[in-house]
Amino acid sequence: MTPPTGDQPRHPAASRRFGQTPALPPPRVLLTGRPGCGKTTVVQRVVERIGPQRCAGFFTEEVRRRGRRVGFDVVTLDGERAPLARAGAPGPRVSRYGVDVASFERLAVRTLDAALSRHAPVLVIDEIGKMELFSQRFVDLLGPIFDPAAQSAVLGTVMQGRHRHVEALRRRADIRIVQLTAENRERLPLELSEMFGGFLREIEGRGRPVPPAG
Repeated sequence: MTPPTGDQPRHPAASRRFGQTPALPPPRVLLTGRPGCGKTTVVQRVVERIGPQRCAGFFTEEVRRRGRRVGFDVVTLDGERAPLARAGAPGPRVSRYGVDVASFERLAVRTLDAALSRHAPVLVIDEIGKMELFSQRFVDLLGPIFDPAAQSAVLGTVMQGRHRHVEALRRRADIRIVQLTAENRERLPLELSEMFGGFLREIEGRGRPVPPAG
């Protein structure tokens, strides 16, 4: 994935705004940090604060049996669930887990693509990681999601390690990468809720119908 240029084709929804150019661009924030540091929890708390009906996307959840992690599922904000990876399963491997790329694309990628097309105010992506990046469809969709002309805000998580597609995002001045730490973990939900809430109030003020929070 490379940052889009004027010569590249765009997703049909990427270049259309909410009626006019906003005073400020939509916020694009990706949390990073070591596994288990609470990135997903912070994103979930922000979504709860600003209103899940204003958001669309997916979370990644552990699957455990008898207390042992056996894989991961993707879960959309409206409750649909599909396998992402299972221990010992076939498919591209991350550690002992085989990634079910087709399952991920059928649910998570389809959900994001539809949300982008209908101009969902906030796209939630948890996460941009090794497993998800095995999907070329997901990689291709990151271009229009982070297109400078795209109208949707983005709140998500991103792997801490190096990956060429992740490095392309880190080089972007319009994407804020936030390192999650014990010091900022408790205050970030409020700070991010205020940031994204301000964006939602702005598009509401320009006549874009946005469902009320809670």
